[in-house]
Amino acid sequence: MSARPAHVETGRNGTPLLFLHGVGGGHAAWDAQLPYFAARGYRAVAWDAPGYGASPAVEPYDLEHVATALVALISDLDLPPAVLVGHSMGGFIALETYARFPDQVKALALSFTSPAFGGSEGDFQRQFIQARLGPLDAGKSMAQMARALTPSLRGARSLPGALEHAERIMSGVPAPTYRKAVRLLTTFDRRALLSQIRVPTLVLAGSDDRTAPPSVMERMAQKIPGAEYQLLEGCGHLGPMDQPEAFNEALAGFLARRSL
Repeated sequence: MSARPAHVETGRNGTPLLFLHGVGGGHAAWDAQLPYFAARGYRAVAWDAPGYGASPAVEPYDLEHVATALVALISDLDLPPAVLVGHSMGGFIALETYARFPDQVKALALSFTSPAFGGSEGDFQRQFIQARLGPLDAGKSMAQMARALTPSLRGARSLPGALEHAERIMSGVPAPTYRKAVRLLTTFDRRALLSQIRVPTLVLAGSDDRTAPPSVMERMAQKIPGAEYQLLEGCGHLGPMDQPEAFNEALAGFLARRSL
């Protein structure tokens, strides 16, 4: 059996919140969330997805095996069912985990994400892969990729330093993992699951997010029974890094209203 995924943890008691980063992320993407929620009585855990940070990779690198690795971490940490807080790719992983292991999930917070990648046609997927991986194929480093890509992900009200923080994190992602994760994104489609979700769900969007547009996220929320939808004005795709205070307040409010 593979070693459990690497993670950081703050707070030892209370409802467990498991923070799941995006494709260019890592546990440090949640630096502004872990102490905030630990101080409010939660057990806050941020993982490094397989192949990120010190986490062992999985083979094949697909959503089934990534979700299984997440559940192994939940089990190994002896967590009761956890609140899964997913950002972008992390939202995909949260939905995939709920689909396969619903008894491990207490609630969902789906932020700056979508229920599927693109449509049923293959052109969008091919164009996305080319845009994200073409520079690596041309010899660019992850640091160069991050420097070029992250400015397009910020919002009009981005916290000073957020862009640099996101760039540092993405620069540290191993290129082989990034390649696998980008291709993994294009396989995701859990639209049929939305009407079957039976746990409290928050859908959190950014008005300036062009990767997961608010219109897409609002439609997703409408299909999940009882879901809450919130929009952060001036927030881009960097989400919890872009507007950490507003993100934290939105998530904390949801948790309080649902007595989680």
